[in-house]
Amino acid sequence: MTASEDKNALLAAYLVNGEDELKRQAVLKRLRARVEKLGDLSFNSDSFSGINASGAEIISACNTLPFLSDVRLVVVTDAESLKKADSEQIVDYLADPAPTTVLALVAAKLPKSSRLYKAVGALGKNAIIDCAPLKRAELPRTVVAMGKQHGVSLTYAAAQKLIELIGENTVALDAEVQKLALAHVEGGAIDDQIVESLVERRAEAKPWDLSDALSRRDVKACMEVLGRLDSASEYTLLNQCTTRIRELMCAKALEQRGAAQSLADTLHLPSWRVRDHVRYSHNYSGEELRRALMASCDAEKAMKSGSPPHATFVQWLLSVVSK
Repeated sequence: MTASEDKNALLAAYLVNGEDELKRQAVLKRLRARVEKLGDLSFNSDSFSGINASGAEIISACNTLPFLSDVRLVVVTDAESLKKADSEQIVDYLADPAPTTVLALVAAKLPKSSRLYKAVGALGKNAIIDCAPLKRAELPRTVVAMGKQHGVSLTYAAAQKLIELIGENTVALDAEVQKLALAHVEGGAIDDQIVESLVERRAEAKPWDLSDALSRRDVKACMEVLGRLDSASEYTLLNQCTTRIRELMCAKALEQRGAAQSLADTLHLPSWRVRDHVRYSHNYSGEELRRALMASCDAEKAMKSGSPPHATFVQWLLSVVSK
């Protein structure tokens, strides 16, 4: 919902769609507050989960007349989990929805190509509410803003450390910021050292965390990240790292030609993905990058020929990062 939307122009249905759970919660809170202005929701709301609810149950709730109110609110979470037959029943209902009910369908990832998505979208331009997750690069600013909402000041480094420890789930991050606000009684800004002392690590590292540490040529960070990569295979990590090495080679070559600004277009990547690549490329000489790429081929051959994958990968990684 936008700020300019008429407060009284509630649609028959909304789709709150996206993987950012905190955004979804905020949208539902605002929607509930709007509906509540029209009457008591104690007797005029129903909640279902698409995992186990039937289309008939949901439609029956939508067709129920409100009690001492102008409107009812029906919320269906996990809407992407509705069985096809149940989803189709709701699509049919949306062709002629009850005028006294607001149906809120909540989904982490309902495809735009689905009939349910299109049926809700046909109700109005504000019917689809996008709750797509923030890009990793945007998260620290959001965490800093969370701190202000909870009455504390977080440094940018503290926000980065919290994301490293907790992960990218905004609900979990907001909960940890709230805990930090309660625990930090000394006053002043919360820095990364305070975060590290008060917050327990829960997040598994991502493969790109390792390639970033490789790009910085930070041996300690490489080993720390590697210890938190539980699910990625050594083959995946080797591929991720060699891809980064090729990107750094490209960055270095383009900078030498005075064309560093064309890096994103050359690699067919969004600009935020390569914003630090030119700076990272300064950590290696062109010859070091070339040798690292050649050594990666030898490491892959060794792994496929029976050498212990983990030991072989770590040996290659250290040979690249060590100065």
